[in-house]
Amino acid sequence: MAKDKQKKVRTEFRKHYGARTRHSDVTRQFRADESSDDQRSHERLSGRGDLVKSRVVRGVAATADESGQSIVLDVSGDQCLSGQVLRVHGLNSIVRIEGGVDIVCSTRGLLKTLGTDLRHVVVAGDLVMVKLSAPDRGVIQRVEPRRGCISRTSRNRQHLIAANIHQCLIVTSCAEPGIKPNLIDRFLVTAEKSGVRPLIVLNKIDLVDPADLQPTIGNFAQLGYEVLAISATKGWGIDLLRRSLQNRRTVVVGQSGVGKSSLLNAIEPGLALRVSHVSQENQKGRHTTTTAQLIPLQLGGYVLDTPGIRQFQLWDLVPAEASQWFREFRAWADRCRFPNCSHTHEQDCAVKSAVADGRISLRRYDSYCQIFAGDLL
Repeated sequence: MAKDKQKKVRTEFRKHYGARTRHSDVTRQFRADESSDDQRSHERLSGRGDLVKSRVVRGVAATADESGQSIVLDVSGDQCLSGQVLRVHGLNSIVRIEGGVDIVCSTRGLLKTLGTDLRHVVVAGDLVMVKLSAPDRGVIQRVEPRRGCISRTSRNRQHLIAANIHQCLIVTSCAEPGIKPNLIDRFLVTAEKSGVRPLIVLNKIDLVDPADLQPTIGNFAQLGYEVLAISATKGWGIDLLRRSLQNRRTVVVGQSGVGKSSLLNAIEPGLALRVSHVSQENQKGRHTTTTAQLIPLQLGGYVLDTPGIRQFQLWDLVPAEASQWFREFRAWADRCRFPNCSHTHEQDCAVKSAVADGRISLRRYDSYCQIFAGDLL
């Protein structure tokens, strides 16, 4: 006995569930497109071609600032209040508006759809325009042009760590974990490139012999960088650091476990920032600061506490231009035989000769070569 035929039912699938179409005759299609290039001369071309989706928004004009790091949307000032982003939590931001009031703000949908290289549209330290939707809530309508930015590369996109700052506090520890000079060099290059004043802090000097720090301190001090040797637990050098932070906007950066939060607690005990201990197994710190936070100081100014960084890949740095951000190279670069000398393999290189003569630190030169090659820490 023959089996009954099963009843066939025709249905439609969602688009992403549909079968992938296999394109055939690729060569023929390529030739057809190639022959029709002359017919497309009347079309308008944009920077990214068909990959960009354009939107027309009535009553809004969009312009980019000089650095290309932010997009400014012109909005009505009568309906908005100016403010500053203190921290970002997921989709919401804590903004301090006029009068010193902190409110929770979402971000305007149009800002999220703008084509930028930024991982996040709004970051701590941003100056914004906010439209209130309730007494304690609002919507960020516009981000003002940024100045003094510290960024790194993350997943091939720009990870903006801090915006609108005056100086960068580069914190490292003398022990537990030990000093990573090459990481300091990368922060210095970023600060030099952004026009931000760098300040190097060596924390936990109570754990080592201060005489052992003289080569490291001297290496950076002779280049004109200010270096402070401090102990957050003992209180050594805290008054000097406090004066350096007064009435300035300062971002605090460094790897996990160096004591960034402990330093801020010592500067202003009322902050009560969460701290942790360094792992005894791998000498690596634990992440106690999970998001960047702009903190107003009673002595005047702001500090921006950031999560610990174990890798710092420079953003938007052309290898051929890396040498100009090393201060000690500038006096020798013009004496090289070739005007486009990379200072890595060329003959008659004045920079390499200065390294051989001890006029430029060999360690700093090795750090430059790593940056020029694009190596990660």
